[in-house]
Amino acid sequence: MRYSRADYAKMVAAQQELARAEEDYQRLRAAYLEAAHQPGQDVAMAMIGADMDKAHAVLQSLIGLPHMLAHHHEPMPAAEVHAPVEREQEEQGA
Repeated sequence: MRYSRADYAKMVAAQQELARAEEDYQRLRAAYLEAAHQPGQDVAMAMIGADMDKAHAVLQSLIGLPHMLAHHHEPMPAAEVHAPVEREQEEQGA
């Protein structure tokens, strides 16, 4: 199938926009996971989670899916977040 220059330019632009949106989502996801392993980062996790929801909504709209909530990134109690990290530190120290 042959594309006109205008159609090809639109397709390339859409692919680049999708790639940028995916990179944004993955960057925010990595930041959220990093913050989850540090004590006292509940506010940062909530803010990053809200941005992740927006990035996920952009991805869904770009690929033509109806808007659905990806996840609710509400901060967990500190004991639940930090318990695995503390156990890991105790095991390494013992």
